[in-house]
Amino acid sequence: MSKLFDYNNKLSRRVLVYILLCSSLLSIASTFVQLYSDYTDDISSLQQRFNNIETSYIPSMATSLWDFNEPLMEQQIKGIVDLPDISYAKVVTDLGNEHEFGDPSVVEQRIFEEYQIVYGETPIGTLQVYANYDDIYARLWQKAGFIITSEFIKIFIVAFVLMFVVHWTVTRHIYVITNYAQQLAGDNLDKTLELQNRPKSRDELDYLVDAMNQMREQIKSDIFRLEEAENALIQLNGELEIKVFDRTAKLEESNSQLQQSLDDLTLAKDQLVQSEKMASLGQLVAGVAHEVNTPLGICITSITALREKVDGLKSAVDNQELTKTQLVDTLELLLDYQQIIERSLNKSVELIRGFKSVAVEQHTDPELKINLAQHVNDVVNTVKTMFKRKKYDIVIDIDREFEFVTYPSAWNQILTNFLMNSHIHGFEGREKGEISIQFSENNGYLTLLYKDNGNGIDQEVKKTIFDPFVTTKRGQGGSGLGLNIVFNLVHSKLGGSISCPEVETGCCFKVKVPVAYVTEPVVPSSARPNLAS
Repeated sequence: MSKLFDYNNKLSRRVLVYILLCSSLLSIASTFVQLYSDYTDDISSLQQRFNNIETSYIPSMATSLWDFNEPLMEQQIKGIVDLPDISYAKVVTDLGNEHEFGDPSVVEQRIFEEYQIVYGETPIGTLQVYANYDDIYARLWQKAGFIITSEFIKIFIVAFVLMFVVHWTVTRHIYVITNYAQQLAGDNLDKTLELQNRPKSRDELDYLVDAMNQMREQIKSDIFRLEEAENALIQLNGELEIKVFDRTAKLEESNSQLQQSLDDLTLAKDQLVQSEKMASLGQLVAGVAHEVNTPLGICITSITALREKVDGLKSAVDNQELTKTQLVDTLELLLDYQQIIERSLNKSVELIRGFKSVAVEQHTDPELKINLAQHVNDVVNTVKTMFKRKKYDIVIDIDREFEFVTYPSAWNQILTNFLMNSHIHGFEGREKGEISIQFSENNGYLTLLYKDNGNGIDQEVKKTIFDPFVTTKRGQGGSGLGLNIVFNLVHSKLGGSISCPEVETGCCFKVKVPVAYVTEPVVPSSARPNLAS
């Protein structure tokens, strides 16, 4: 069970760092803007006071000087100094007399105004007024302290609340899913993945849990079928050898038993075909399971590295050794790891989706409306897991908008056999190869042209290429049933034809079947026209 709040939770800590950084920058910026606005307002107010001094005090001071009323002059000067931000004022008469009030040490301040005192049209003195920045700065610092304190209190409260929400709603469930995926094995496939304390409304985490459980059930079912198929295949191989020996002996004794022997062999062949299909599915299961394990391992490794980087960053912050360069480098690494995890998870989801599409249709046999491009890509991506170490260039040419009604399982088997033949026979002893899969539709018929630039097919073998038990790998794991299965599917199930045209390099297969369009009702396979080979 996940702790209510875990400081080692990297996603939560990353969210906290991002929120704190962004909120702090915004708060500091808004504080500077507000303080600058207040500063300009104070400067404008100070300038307005200078203007008021000129319009309100100068005329009365001129009268006081003219009448030599020094007490009134002193009071007027004191009144000017009592104004906000005015620190010192001084009157110098034309007779050399001086009257001053305030702190003369502020004469070094840069805010200074001098006014001519005129009585009538006669200049009789000058007024010097000095302002002080200290009061303005004091007010600004007081206001800045209040704003920054309140903003940072609010930021920390919101950040920790959001960190708790992210941990409670997302990251703790991701840890549960990760632990489940790490512990998933063939001996514990009965254990269901469940997330505790989930809301009633479903979201992406619930969809991921459903996908994991469906994958677990599918793998469990496929393993069971694979074991049955392998056992049946072993048994059938032994039985077939015995039956072949017995029937051969009986053929020498009596021609009347020939037909019965051929019937038994045909039945055994059909059973072997079904076993061969299940064996190929087992290879797909193993390949996809290995392929999915790679991106999940990358995710776990990246999460471990993320923890180390965040711990290092926290240690630097705690020791007050954090530098801007270290922070920027760490954030860049965190972003890189985030992208790696996202790419790996997306790759796992795509592999599982394609495998589910192929695996489910391997065991069902309905006519369905499919998007041909999507279906072919799913099959190719699934089969590629069995030869991912090879550098094959597979080019698919299909109208991405084309949809029609067909048997998807038949196309799965056809394309799988073609690709595996190219891998096992065509590109034997080679690391690279080119494969072309081209679909075209014309006059109510869909044509598949499959080509590779491999070793090609001998002319003698090509004459019987679609016959059962024809293989160049006898004794090396080849059953000789792959292309016979394809031939039967094309002719009997799809109502079409298949041929092996001549090409300069490699081999080529051409499949032509009638098309049931989406706008038409589903046509049973028995009612479709059969093409001549």
